[in-house]
Formats: sequence, structure tokens, C-alpha cells
Amino acid sequence: MLCIVGTVPAEDFPLMEGMVEMNGDGLCMQTTTIPINRGTPALIAAAAMSARALGRPAPFACLVGDTGRGSGSARLYEKMVGLLPRNRFQTIAFHYLQPMVDWHGKIQAAIALLVPRPILIADAGFMYVAKMSGMADVGELAFLADEQAPHPFYTRGFILHEDNQVPELISRAYKHGNAARYLLVKGSKDYLADSGGIMETVDSPAEEAMEAIGGTGDTLTGIVSVLIDSGMPIREASVVAMKANRLAGQLAGPTPATQISEIIRHIDSALRLALDNKGQ
Repeated sequence: MLCIVGTVPAEDFPLMEGMVEMNGDGLCMQTTTIPINRGTPALIAAAAMSARALGRPAPFACLVGDTGRGSGSARLYEKMVGLLPRNRFQTIAFHYLQPMVDWHGKIQAAIALLVPRPILIADAGFMYVAKMSGMADVGELAFLADEQAPHPFYTRGFILHEDNQVPELISRAYKHGNAARYLLVKGSKDYLADSGGIMETVDSPAEEAMEAIGGTGDTLTGIVSVLIDSGMPIREASVVAMKANRLAGQLAGPTPATQISEIIRHIDSALRLALDNKGQ
């Protein structure tokens, strides 16, 4: 089962857990409808659509509201420490959590006791406490590549300006031990890498307007999480996800004003197309 752990940018959003399914233009969790915008809701919506396309169970989520103060994230960390031993999650995706070193250590200790151990997917929120995220965009990659930066805010400028030198940034991240086993980087060209270098790249179909739409990195994370959870090898899942994410954008016919929810509606069809054309 896929578990998505993350925050919603609303202080009054309660700590919730359960299966999440699409309900029209929103997400349905217990009796709550969650609007789909960028961030964790976009990730979950993309995962729900991907699960539907594959005939997989809907994703399980553990969510809380947090607008950056950290109190919600602390409650979520504590919840997960208690939840992990009682569930058999095959894959866990951590998303938009406030960085808390102590709680991060407790989460890792709880995961270390699980048999079998789940596959972990993380974004920039976890990179702050341990530069080991397996999911990043070019800006986050610059942070990974800066061996001196403790937080993305403090990434040195000369590195941030090297967004057209992704292979070099990837190499630098691995050189300093700041990247996970696999690193998936979304940009005008998408990259999959490991410590040996670039493994795969995907740059088509290309919709220039997608670069201005917030949330397309979140949807990529949602798609690849479901594919990995289905048992597909990580390398294969990453390539399929990169292609499906781009196909969903193409099917939406985006403009700079397009909302991420409009792209998410096409993920079902896009993923089927990507799977039908796998290997091409």
C-alpha cells in the first residue's frame, strides 16, 4: 500500500488519516473534501488518478494543516511514529513537512524496524534534515549540490544560476553524499540519476506552458509513487512517470493560466498511453 504523508497549507485543517479518492474536482478523505491545488493535494490527486488507471487501491494518506509554523508537522511526525508499526506500507512518500531533526530521527528509527522495509520517496522538506531526497526539481537539486548549505534558502548563488547544468549538479550532489539512491529531477528536460550518473532523460512531449504551472513536480511525484508501489522497478517507473506527466500536460492543452487540476484530469489517459508505448 502507498502511504502519502504531508501537509495542507491551512492552520485549521485537522490531523487526518485514511484512504483518499477523487470526488469530482476535489479529494474525498473520510467526510472531508479537499480542494486540489499545488502541493500535497496535487500529489495525492495524481496518485489517485494513477491508481485508478492501474486498478490499484486508492492511496492512504496522513495529513495535517501547517502554514509554516511547524506545529502541524510535529503532530504528523508523532502520528506516523505510532502508525508505522501497525501498518504494512510498501511505499511511503513524505511531502511538505517542516524540517525537524529530532522527529526525523524517530521516523527513521521506526522505519528501520519494519520488515520488509518500505521504499521511501521524499521532497525538499526532508532534504533539510537529511540531504537524501529522491525527488527534486532543478532548484532543489542546486541545494543538494551545495555541500555547505543547511537549507535551500542558503544555497550559494553561483550554484542556483547553474540550472542549465543539471548533470553537473547531480554529480556534485552525489560526490558530497547528498543524494538518495535514485534522484528524479524535473525540468525542461527530466532526469533520472544514481551515483553512477545520468540513467535516463525524457524531454518530450514538450509543452512550454507547463514550466509556468505550479504543481507539475507534485504530480510527477504522485505518478511515480504509485508505479513504484505497484512493484514496477524504480528505473522503469521513473521513465513511465516522466512520460505520463508530460502527456497529461499535452492532453490538457495548457496555457500559463492553466491550473494543475486541469492537468490531473488527464493523468488516467496519459498513464495508459505511456504504458502502452513503454520502451519506445
